[in-house]
Amino acid sequence: MSDALNYLLQARPEALGHYFSFLKDAGKHLDPKTRNLISVITKVHAQTDRGFRQYLRRALREGCTATEVLDALLMAFPALGLAKIIWAVDIILAMNIPEFQPETLTSPAQWHDVTATADVQNGEVTRTEFEGRGLFVYRDKHAFRVYDSRCPHQGTDLPQLALQGSILTCPKHQWEFDVKSGDCIKKGNSPLKRIESKVVKGRLLGFW
Repeated sequence: MSDALNYLLQARPEALGHYFSFLKDAGKHLDPKTRNLISVITKVHAQTDRGFRQYLRRALREGCTATEVLDALLMAFPALGLAKIIWAVDIILAMNIPEFQPETLTSPAQWHDVTATADVQNGEVTRTEFEGRGLFVYRDKHAFRVYDSRCPHQGTDLPQLALQGSILTCPKHQWEFDVKSGDCIKKGNSPLKRIESKVVKGRLLGFW
């Protein structure tokens, strides 16, 4: 939400409150994935850069795939037109989201070798990379949790220096996450994106 909307919500809550109540109620019968995907299209139609980035990340977090986002943009061609679709794709490319890379789009999801289980100590968090994708790995005895290293707020790639113990702090807007659970514990309300994982013969594998 923009600073201007935040201001108006505080200055005129009786007026703006109805607007936000309407938005919330209008999509109550839609699942979160569909609701956010529709919001992506509306932000492209209005060419709202910040809003488009926000709802694109929400849609991906709720389970939308990159191909579903692209299909939605193309299906909305009669309303959007080619120029607005190109505008949206330019922003997607600038965001450098791994799911939208051509090689990822043309390859089905598969298991990738992340690291040796012995390289992650019990109770500790380790950051690693696989072909440019940053990952945080937390180990609790024989159980592992793997998270995308990008902050769910604006996609900032979080470095090792952002980690203190099991607390991960985004340097851009100071969102804090508990890597043990993936939950956002300060500033925001969106968790880290968890990646499906399994252990095979001493190797930790991730699925994407």
